[in-house]
Amino acid sequence: MINEQLLNPKSIVVVGASDDVMKPGGKILKNIVDGNYGGDLYVTNLKSDVVQGIKSYRDVADLPEQVDLAVLAIAAKFCPQTVEVLAKQKGTKAFIIISAGFSEENEEGAALEHQIVDTINEVGGCLIGPNCVGVLTTHHSSVFTTPIPALEPMGADFISGSGATAVFIIEAGMAKGLKFNSVYSVGNSAQTGVEEVLEYLDNTYVEGQSSKIKLLYLESVNNPQKLLKHSASLINKGCKIAAIKAGNSEAGSRAASSHTGALASSDLAVDALFKKAGIVRCYGREELANVAAVFMIEELKGKNVAVITHAGGPAVMLTDALSNGGLEVPSIDGPKADALLEKLYPGSSVANPIDFLATGTAQQLSDIIDACENDFEHIDAMAVVFGSPGLFSNEEVYKVLHAKMRECKKPIYPILPSVVNVKEDIEMFINMGNVNFPDEVMFGNALTKIYNTAKPAQTEAGGNDVDVQKVRSIIDAQESGYVSPEVVQELLDAAGVPRVKEFVSDQVDVLLGAMKEVEYPVVMKVVGPVHKSDVGGVVLGVDNNEQLKSEFARMMDIKDATGVMLQPMISGKELFVGATYEPGFGHMVLCGMGGIFIEVLKDVSSGLAPINQDEALEMIRGLKSYKIIEGVRGQQGIDENKYAEIVVRLSNMLNHAPEIKEMDINPLLGEGEKIIAVDARIRIEK
Repeated sequence: MINEQLLNPKSIVVVGASDDVMKPGGKILKNIVDGNYGGDLYVTNLKSDVVQGIKSYRDVADLPEQVDLAVLAIAAKFCPQTVEVLAKQKGTKAFIIISAGFSEENEEGAALEHQIVDTINEVGGCLIGPNCVGVLTTHHSSVFTTPIPALEPMGADFISGSGATAVFIIEAGMAKGLKFNSVYSVGNSAQTGVEEVLEYLDNTYVEGQSSKIKLLYLESVNNPQKLLKHSASLINKGCKIAAIKAGNSEAGSRAASSHTGALASSDLAVDALFKKAGIVRCYGREELANVAAVFMIEELKGKNVAVITHAGGPAVMLTDALSNGGLEVPSIDGPKADALLEKLYPGSSVANPIDFLATGTAQQLSDIIDACENDFEHIDAMAVVFGSPGLFSNEEVYKVLHAKMRECKKPIYPILPSVVNVKEDIEMFINMGNVNFPDEVMFGNALTKIYNTAKPAQTEAGGNDVDVQKVRSIIDAQESGYVSPEVVQELLDAAGVPRVKEFVSDQVDVLLGAMKEVEYPVVMKVVGPVHKSDVGGVVLGVDNNEQLKSEFARMMDIKDATGVMLQPMISGKELFVGATYEPGFGHMVLCGMGGIFIEVLKDVSSGLAPINQDEALEMIRGLKSYKIIEGVRGQQGIDENKYAEIVVRLSNMLNHAPEIKEMDINPLLGEGEKIIAVDARIRIEK
């Protein structure tokens, strides 16, 4: 648990400190000193009385009676006893263990780690690590790495599961002017992981005093529900969160007997979790740094961007990136546009992109920005591309940008591509407290990714439209495995999902008798084999008694056949809804077009249950095949609200039936407002 002793300690001891700043114990001490730490600083070293000019103790038992924070840079085998003395005798409540050789190495190391955690938990303390690079706050720089970024209260809070990656992300951010409030390298997360740090930041958030930007690097999601809860809570308080989740689970290639099982993966579950929480998902360090830099600028309120440039190529590429991502670069014309054009050199254009040529001046840029701010009401933001061919300084231009970014109500995004020619001018711009973007396409992709990330879904577990008592009685009566078609029908009925009439039997006379309730033609499907079509177990258009008898006899000879299902033939476009249970995450619901779209194209959307109507509609509209649902080339579409309602009903049923581990409804046949389930499979695990 994060505590005040970790964040703002009155005293720190570096255990294993060294004069050699090439060693972790030496570098971490140097960083603390160079960071002008204002509290009492102690060191221990078995062989020295003075380390880096600071009195050294040979044994932690000899330290003063109270030490808030201990940073351990000693061999793993010595850590448990050291922690015991500090926690029990010196009142130490915060520990950063940078040493390796614990659970990441072997079982012996894991035992040492557990012993340390138990000791710290006994005194109600906090542990960061082991096997980490340390912690940065505005009060102390307890890391053994460089560079140390600019630290300020409104900078980003950054939590990383990897120490080295944290360093690289910090470097990427610093190059863009990103400031930090805190950095947590959690290492093995023996007691405190990414989720726990985020929980603390949520629980202690104070409007106007706490940073609004949170950056995460995760190699595993140890507590998905905690991550979801506190991310959504922070974003609802006005914060912005971007995260990298590295590593795709092998679950994506696991053997599965259903479409849902084959398509779902832990990484897809992470994607669904991030979407539900409102987290901007990134896939690399530079992308995360660009997104974070966009976060540092006033939030974009609309979708219309003015691209202001003195170089045509970057403007075209930026316009493409923005347009492809759903933003617009609208035309600018009319008398006010003509008035602006008169202030620019001949050959300039204000049509948008606004190109004021390579010879454009700082005053002209100022005039353009003022016009976009005050005259062009349909413009919501400005992206300014301004580099240099190396013939002149950009100092005056960048000073104008600096001033306008503070004067204007509309956000201004500075894209400064000349990282060599005007390196010093860019450094000046950053040192004035600004962020910048060296690459226009990466900026455009970052801005559109943020724009397209929805706010957290406001979803409560539903159930009013589900017969909960019936669902539970059905589930409780089953054993583990795939349930019978009759049970599937009962569960669909309890969930309120419309379904086609089905008759199942291993006796042909029973099916012939069912023809009194339906009319030819009918569909016949074998019951038992997993993939019916692969074994010739599906026949369409059966239109008389003799054909029914013949197909029944053939199907009952198929290996593993236990019966035959008979259904009336209905028409419509094939849809799909499925669900799978991901440990820790809960049920993941998938939807998409059925038939070839799922078999070959794998065009599906996913969401974490519980899912509300708006979420379900967003899933449907996110399909590549959504145009088919809308209706194309004169064909009748499918009522997306009815389709979304079925997704929600299944989500609500799953909330009351966690034993359902895999479920497919494929196909649902849809035509206009009529959507009906034709085939379904459900597997439960008790």
